[in-house]
Amino acid sequence: MAEPLRKEEYYTYADYYKWDDDKRWELIEGQPYAMSPAPSWGHQNTGMQIAIRIGSYLKGRQCKVFMAPFDVRLNADTHDDTVVQPDIVVICDRAKLHGTGCIGAPDMAVEVLSPSTAYRDMHVKLRLYRDAGVREYWIVNIETKMVHTYILDNGRYYAASYGEADVVPVHILEGCMIDLNEVFADIGESYNQENG
Repeated sequence: MAEPLRKEEYYTYADYYKWDDDKRWELIEGQPYAMSPAPSWGHQNTGMQIAIRIGSYLKGRQCKVFMAPFDVRLNADTHDDTVVQPDIVVICDRAKLHGTGCIGAPDMAVEVLSPSTAYRDMHVKLRLYRDAGVREYWIVNIETKMVHTYILDNGRYYAASYGEADVVPVHILEGCMIDLNEVFADIGESYNQENG
């Protein structure tokens, strides 16, 4: 990108697609947000553990799981001014797969919290995903070893919370269960001390 982004400017996917500054960006309602520096190993490991378990369940099935970086254009059919990169997405309608990502709402999105993106994940993206029709949204907190799930029903999200001793059902995938004790097994005191 030749010039620095200006927050007061309004951008669309056409602009986003041209950015070539080797940084990862999200575009939310026309406003650019730089992704945080490389995620911690705990963040990466936790996301991978969830994706592996969902991927194993999906072998031979229609739905597919993808990990970031993976562009999700939530409103491509209208303004096309919102491009997010969830840590994990599940997509069951393969017609939505295009180029480097997904056009429209994935069936499921998972965000593993980072300090620099926590507010956006817990508030802004929660609203965006609900309004776009993402059927299931998980927010994973590696510090507290909690997973907060949001299931869409008649345009509203219904929340539930699970701790590391729980087994979480993936509602959009009947029979898929994620054992959080296994997901968080590598995250211990040493991680919390390192990442203060």
